[in-house]
Amino acid sequence: MRAVWIKRPALSLAGIGLIIYIGTFLYSMYEHRGGDDKELDMLPIDRSFSDMEGVISSLYKGLSSLEKKQDAMQKLLEEDRDTRRMAAEVVQILARKQPEQKEKKETKIQDHPDKKFKLLYPKSALFKEWGTNLSEEEQREAEGLFKKYGYNVFLSDRLPLDRPLPDTRDPRCAKKTYPKDLPSIAVVLIYLDEALSILKRALRSIIDRTPKHLLKEIIMVDDNSNNEDLKENLDIYVKSLEQQNPGLLITRVRHNEQRGLATARASGWRAATADVVAILDAHIEVHEMWAEPLLTQIKGDRTVVVSPVFDKVLFDDLRVTPYLSAAHAFDWALWCMYESFSPDYYKLNDSSLPGKSPSVMGIFVADRKFLGEIGVLDEGMIVYGGENVELGIRVWTCGGSVEIVPCSKVAHIERHHKPYMLDLSPAMKRNALRVAEVWMDEYKHNVNMAWGLPLENHGFDIGDVSERKQLRERLKCKPFKWYIENVYPQLDSLDVLAYGEMRNLEANMCIDQGPVPGHTPVAYVCHQYGPQHTYYRESGELYVGGIKSHKYNDNRCLADVGEEETLPGLYDCKEAARRGMGIYWDFTQGKELKNRQTKRCLEIEKGILLMRACSGQRWKIQYIIEAF
Repeated sequence: MRAVWIKRPALSLAGIGLIIYIGTFLYSMYEHRGGDDKELDMLPIDRSFSDMEGVISSLYKGLSSLEKKQDAMQKLLEEDRDTRRMAAEVVQILARKQPEQKEKKETKIQDHPDKKFKLLYPKSALFKEWGTNLSEEEQREAEGLFKKYGYNVFLSDRLPLDRPLPDTRDPRCAKKTYPKDLPSIAVVLIYLDEALSILKRALRSIIDRTPKHLLKEIIMVDDNSNNEDLKENLDIYVKSLEQQNPGLLITRVRHNEQRGLATARASGWRAATADVVAILDAHIEVHEMWAEPLLTQIKGDRTVVVSPVFDKVLFDDLRVTPYLSAAHAFDWALWCMYESFSPDYYKLNDSSLPGKSPSVMGIFVADRKFLGEIGVLDEGMIVYGGENVELGIRVWTCGGSVEIVPCSKVAHIERHHKPYMLDLSPAMKRNALRVAEVWMDEYKHNVNMAWGLPLENHGFDIGDVSERKQLRERLKCKPFKWYIENVYPQLDSLDVLAYGEMRNLEANMCIDQGPVPGHTPVAYVCHQYGPQHTYYRESGELYVGGIKSHKYNDNRCLADVGEEETLPGLYDCKEAARRGMGIYWDFTQGKELKNRQTKRCLEIEKGILLMRACSGQRWKIQYIIEAF
């Protein structure tokens, strides 16, 4: 500050001197002119101005030199103070970068009340019910992010990270109390190129809505993301969370190559140290009191694997819509599905109670040591699919159980598409075949059949399963037949003898389900796709166009509808039986296909599929499971 006060008087004096000099110069020039403009001599004036410029230039140089000296003096005087201030700023720099939405002004979607914009993407799923108020520029940004992530990142980036969630639990849940001495929990978040704001919101919800004395650690497993936002920007946010929560350990695990969902979850389990491990997706938000009901069940039985109830977050407007509690199950292709609880559960008339479940849908919570004892997850799985069914079967048959806990709620975004693999079928088929080979014994052919694959030489390398088979033997796990009979009796064992296309050897055409909706099968050029998939059951029923996995569903039976009709029919089996149609067939590979009730045969005449007296036409079904 002293340098500033020295500098100011020097500049003031120099300015006064300059004013005096200019005044004197002008006065002398007035005297020289003598009041006669016409006789003005230009040369003396030019010379005088030149003299004045020289003086001013000298004065300016002097002032500049003085200013530089004063700046140097000021710099020296302030250097010590700046050094001390710099140290303080370094300590506080992360605090100034807090990503909390309360400290950072949210980016809002602009309203354009007086303008109507052209809808640029009328066929996009994102804009079916959302985005009518967006400008064309905003639409382009939103659609680009939607294609990249499979959900509405444009909107997510503009929502608070700690947005409140509606309480969608059964009202009885709010009245429940839980033990104080619950086990500690490690939360594992798995992600691959997730949107940064989605991942931030997941972290924020876990920290804000899990009791601090229970939440020991968060393990973030990155399955080799390429998203630049998940590098420095995520690092800064995680560091800020660590500063705000000094007792919480946040561990980062990153794969150097994409290894798939099962391996990523296993990596998170290996990094955990808490009593209980919760394996979650990254595109979630946990509700209040999500952890306590789950931990209470595990405290009571360390061999139970539990799952919360998922509320659905819509991919377009990110609204939370409640789901009722239900069991997690699967079909023979091993696709996930919801299933009713057992009849005994509903007799209790209390939907706040946990219910037994055949499987899990990926998000689950388990005693960390018990999960290790039964083999964690099958790391021979690739990408996505099947690993959750494998876990459910293994837990049940190897000494544990699976429960859905309705008083625990997690909001989960259901993507419109999975950007990392738009077609999941190849990975899903391969993983399903692997599960079948290890766990399903004499029922494993049902998986091949569900996917329309041959029993042998199906074209998929399922990897080495010897270690998983040894695990099953070492744990003395029960057979899959026990699982179907005691855990998942709704799953139909099917007892199919043969499946695939049904080809007429004389006409070289196949049975096809024909137009849908409709009840008239047709003869068509063989192509092996779904409409031509047939299934010949031990009972003599012949399904066309697909087969259902569960006993409560009806299949479509090929039927001889009556003596007067020449065309066959295709009806739900129960309806056809009720109407007295002939739905049972006698068939031997390479021979005629005869209806047991009418004694007529299914044949092809001039490309038309019809019922008539047998003439010896032969049929061949594609894959034989059991000789008949």
